[in-house]
Amino acid sequence: MPAPLTLEAFRADLAEFLYQRPDEVDLEEHPMDAGLDSLRIVTLLERWRETGAEVTFVELAERTSFAQWWQLLSAQQRGADHGDA
Repeated sequence: MPAPLTLEAFRADLAEFLYQRPDEVDLEEHPMDAGLDSLRIVTLLERWRETGAEVTFVELAERTSFAQWWQLLSAQQRGADHGDA
């Protein structure tokens, strides 16, 4: 089983695609306003799926901040940990 995605790894992944340091990522920012396009989002999704996160592009697109992305990813991981996924 792959290691779960942590908040630190989530921030680091975002920072890589936003050309920032992880501590510069504003989790309240809208992903498109921050500079992510659909190709980068799909690439991030593939990376996060390797950690066991099973979320879709549409699920992310419906959320308006990186914080909401993290809530979705972490909730999905908790569900998988308990056999609910």
